[in-house]
Amino acid sequence: MTPDSPVAHSVLPSPNHGERRAKGGDAAAVRPDLLILHYTGMESAEAAVARLRDPRAEVSAHYVVFEDGRVAQMVPEARRAWHAGAACWKGERDVNSRSLGIEIVHPGHVGGLPPYPETQVAAVIALARDICARWRIPPERVLGHSDVAPERKEDPGEVFPWARLAAAGVGHHVPPVPVRDGRFFARGDSGQPVEALQAMLGLYGYDQPVTGVFDARTQAVVAAFQRHFRPDRVDGVADASTITTLRDLIAALPG
Repeated sequence: MTPDSPVAHSVLPSPNHGERRAKGGDAAAVRPDLLILHYTGMESAEAAVARLRDPRAEVSAHYVVFEDGRVAQMVPEARRAWHAGAACWKGERDVNSRSLGIEIVHPGHVGGLPPYPETQVAAVIALARDICARWRIPPERVLGHSDVAPERKEDPGEVFPWARLAAAGVGHHVPPVPVRDGRFFARGDSGQPVEALQAMLGLYGYDQPVTGVFDARTQAVVAAFQRHFRPDRVDGVADASTITTLRDLIAALPG
C-alpha cells in the first residue's frame, strides 16, 4: 500500500477493514462523505498503534497522527475502516461505510485532557484539508466521534481546537455564544420547548428523537454538541448559550 494522501509520511497497515457497504447498490460506488476525528485515549502512541493493528481488537482508522506531526496511513481510503462503531449522523447508521477516520494520538479524558501539540494540530489540518478536497467532503460533515456516538464517546474532546480547523477551511463553526446565567433545560424537563430543542439537534444531524422529554439521551447529545461547538462548559444542560449557538450553526448551513 502506498499512501493515498501526500501528507502521510509512512504506512502502518492494519488488517481491520472491509468493503464499504451500499444500501441495495454497488459497494464500489460508495464515496465517503464524512470525516470523523478521534483521539486514541491510550497511554502511548505505541500502544494505540498496536491496538489499531491487532485483528483481535477489531478497530482501525484510515490515518493516525502522532504528537510530533508525523502521519501514517493504516487503511486504504477506498476501504471501510472500523473506527466509528455504533454511530449515526443524519439518519445514516453505517457511518463506517460513509466516512474516513483519523486517529489523533492523545491521552484523552482519562489522561487529563492536555492541550493538543501545535505541530500535531497543523498536521491534522493539512491531512483533513487534503482529504476533504479530494473527496469533496463539506465542512458540516467533518465531525468528532462524540458527535456520531454521543452516548458512548467523548473524543476528540472539548480541548480539541475546532475553531482553528474551521479557520483553515476544515469543519463547520460559528463563534459560540458566551455562557451566561438564565433559563435552561435539563434532564427531567419536558414539554414543547424540549421538543423544539430536540428537533433542532436532529436537524443539524444528531441522532436525537423528538420525544418532548429531556432524558439521558438528550443530555448526552447536548453534551456532545457542547464539546464540539460550545466547549467552555460541557454539562449536558441546554442553557441559552447552547441553544443560541445551535441556532446560529443551523442558520449558517449551506442553502
